[in-house]
Amino acid sequence: MRKDAKWSNGDAVTAGDYVYAWQKTVDPTTASPNSQRFKAIKNGTAIAKEGQDVKTLGVKALDKYTLQVTLEAPISYLPELLTGAPFYPQDQKIAAKYGKNYGTTATKAVYNGPFTVTKWTGTNLTWSYVKNKYYYAKKDVKLKEVKVHVEKDTSTAAKLYQTKKLDYTALSTDYINQYKTTAGYHTKATPLIGYFAFNLRRTNTANVHLRKAIAQAFDKKMLVKNVLYAGQPLNGIVPKNFAYNTATDHDYRQDAGNMLTYNLKEAKKQWKLAQTELGKKQITLGILTSDTTDSKRVGEYMQSQLQKNLTGLTVKVRSIPLKARLANTTNYDFDIVYGTWQPDYADPVNYISDGGQYHLDDDYKNQNFWNLLNRAATTYATKETKRWQTLISAEKVLIKQDAFTAPIYQGEMAYLLNSKVKHFQISPYGTVVFYRNVTIK
Repeated sequence: MRKDAKWSNGDAVTAGDYVYAWQKTVDPTTASPNSQRFKAIKNGTAIAKEGQDVKTLGVKALDKYTLQVTLEAPISYLPELLTGAPFYPQDQKIAAKYGKNYGTTATKAVYNGPFTVTKWTGTNLTWSYVKNKYYYAKKDVKLKEVKVHVEKDTSTAAKLYQTKKLDYTALSTDYINQYKTTAGYHTKATPLIGYFAFNLRRTNTANVHLRKAIAQAFDKKMLVKNVLYAGQPLNGIVPKNFAYNTATDHDYRQDAGNMLTYNLKEAKKQWKLAQTELGKKQITLGILTSDTTDSKRVGEYMQSQLQKNLTGLTVKVRSIPLKARLANTTNYDFDIVYGTWQPDYADPVNYISDGGQYHLDDDYKNQNFWNLLNRAATTYATKETKRWQTLISAEKVLIKQDAFTAPIYQGEMAYLLNSKVKHFQISPYGTVVFYRNVTIK
């Protein structure tokens, strides 16, 4: 570790800060939703799920500036994994001082990046990022302050941008067409995916032919062009231009090819097979979505497409607040649920073994799939080309053969940015804005 890294209170950033933070996150008493991210670290799963002593986690401070990490098995994507926020350190002294209140306001935390947070009380919608005087590369940081204002209404934010009161704002779907000719309009492809998940504990959606019919009976191009106004069709669970083979530099999606495309002829064939097996000519299915504008639009579009293309199908859309939608999904109170998901790290396995696919571990019983995943994680862990092909085989079983999940689209974000802002960066995931290198001209 670098020896000139300091927290914003002047404390040194040490290996012990990482040990403390990792053990705290994986501790089941913390109940962190990110504890599963540590399954690659030795004993991570045993601690999070079985209550094993947190001190057995595979992380150790050999000295003040040397951190040793022990894995369950070799993984080629470790550098990607460790860039995630759950693996950030915490200043133990400050975290212990504030206890459960740590990080709940700007003053109850310390920072080791290029900026510190000020003026945030925990509930207010305005705050600032101020240049960190203890940052090791502070000479490279040109901005003195970034003023952040949360505006829930995109229309208001866009108008503030046009009157030069904001330099940057993201655009929601409703406003992409309206502002796409505005100076400073930009788009960026993201690895966000939209998908259908099926409840395998209900008779209708447990039928593989029904799932294949649903997955291939809607026009994806029309969806992204006329409903979302952004993005591109997705025909596998792993998006394009995100995960690359380190041995060949090939894009995973290009190597894996299409799994489930819009194919009306095949969809109708599978639908007839489903009707025969289920002994029903008329089938009613519910689509569960959150109540955001985009989700409701997708649900309504799917309702129209599926009822039009699959004779005998009635679709009912239920749109509820996201928190309730998640609870309903967890409790199996759905037939089909529409969701979106963004990755934790840039490797295909993150989508194939997780990808927001509800109840995958509990309900997907195809042992061939799990054997392939295990082989990729063990036998071929350090043989990237064979590992890649094994993951492709696993995805084919999961998506093309069994249609456990129906991929819909890959996302794209749209935003407005003042032309005087230079070296502005958005993370590959499209979720974080980086101000470290920004200059104003």
